[in-house]
Amino acid sequence: MVEYDVVIAMIGYIVGAFGGLLIFIELFQVPNYVRYKPKLNRYDVEIKPTEVQQYTLAGRVGALMIAIAFSLEFIAMLI
Repeated sequence: MVEYDVVIAMIGYIVGAFGGLLIFIELFQVPNYVRYKPKLNRYDVEIKPTEVQQYTLAGRVGALMIAIAFSLEFIAMLI
C-alpha cells in the first residue's frame, strides 16, 4: 500500500520541477522591444511603455507551480 505523504511529496516534486523549467524558459526569452541589427552589429531598444510586459505567461505559471509545490511539500510533511 502506498503512503499518502509519499505520493503528495512526489507530486510536489513533479510540479516544482515543471515550474522551475518554465521559469528557466522565461529567463532566456529576448524581450520584444529589443532588435538586433546584424549589419551594424548592435542592438536597438525601442520602448513604448504601454506595450512592455515584464513577464510572460510561462513565467507566471512557473512561479505559481513552484508555490503549489512548496505547499504540497508542507502538507506532506504534516501528514
